[in-house]
Amino acid sequence: MEATKKIRVLQTIRQGKIGGGESHVLDLVRYLDKGLFEPVVLSFTDGPMITSLAQLGIPAHVIHTEKAFDIKVWMKVKQFLKEQRMDIVHVHGTRANTNVLWAARSLGLPVIYTIHGWSFHDSLPAWNRKARILAEKFITQHTRLNITVSDSNHETGVRVFGHFKSLVVKNGVNLEKFNRFGDYPDIKALYGIPAHHLVIGYIVRITEQKDPLGMLRAYARVCGNIQDLTLLMIGEGDLKADAVQLAEDLGISDRVVFDNFRQDVPAVLNAVDIYCLPSLWEGFPIGVLEAMAMAKAVVASDVDGTREAVEHEVTGLLVPPKDEAALAAAIERLIQDRTLRARLQENAGRSVKANFDVRDMTHKIETVYQQMVAPL
Repeated sequence: MEATKKIRVLQTIRQGKIGGGESHVLDLVRYLDKGLFEPVVLSFTDGPMITSLAQLGIPAHVIHTEKAFDIKVWMKVKQFLKEQRMDIVHVHGTRANTNVLWAARSLGLPVIYTIHGWSFHDSLPAWNRKARILAEKFITQHTRLNITVSDSNHETGVRVFGHFKSLVVKNGVNLEKFNRFGDYPDIKALYGIPAHHLVIGYIVRITEQKDPLGMLRAYARVCGNIQDLTLLMIGEGDLKADAVQLAEDLGISDRVVFDNFRQDVPAVLNAVDIYCLPSLWEGFPIGVLEAMAMAKAVVASDVDGTREAVEHEVTGLLVPPKDEAALAAAIERLIQDRTLRARLQENAGRSVKANFDVRDMTHKIETVYQQMVAPL
């Protein structure tokens, strides 16, 4: 590789909606050294991420499909890679990889695969889980390098596949954006939340993985004991309508605010007192890191990647997944024990600053890119 030639890196991901993986891509291309790298992004659906990339001046393209292994788009992807003259293809997530791997390999391009959590979780039907394991095993064996975002994801790969290698690069947070001392609009006033209310924040995709219905049932338990609370549920997903209906059925709809995903997440977090993430599984939860960066008290499920981000009783509280009573008890404990809440908040902010700066994550990945194109 000539010294003056920048390395063209394609970041590809399954969708343009904003979630953990998409936030990761946005931060990665934002902080890549533009003197060395030319990032390009390919998504398989449109959405707010594409708009954000345009604002950053990063070329972004969409080849539309919502299917895995969509053979009809493979030739389109191959033609796109030819036209863009990419040096490296960096794929984020399983679905994107099923529609990129063949095209990249047929052109002799090195493929890096970042696993933002495995697709074969335990709640799947046995046949579906087995099929996903076979797909992931094939993909991971045919990429140049696998990156896992948590130690637990790496260990799962070794346990399930037998022979699996990956480089662990944990997610980071944009500390300039998620600045606890920033000047933010009054989100409470915007949503009509009384100023004296404590706000419980749930800011994620409203999908099975994030257990929104369990979150609501736990919150209803808390509401039975404590007044002056509001649950702020920000996000979209296939369980959104069910969540709205459940809040009504539980008689707490007047104490829950629903809204779609917002671009100003730091402003929303600024209004939050306790952040909850009752996930059933996680790769390495960026949402939790963002809340911790804003010095928020966190209650989260004690699952794979989350327990690597949150140290129980030190930077947050961990509860068993699908345990609504434990989730409610942890929330109540933080409401009633202000000293504990303040201690966890301060520890969380310090932990993210010391261990999860997105610039450190980016430097590690830049080194990988340079090694990938270095002469043998």
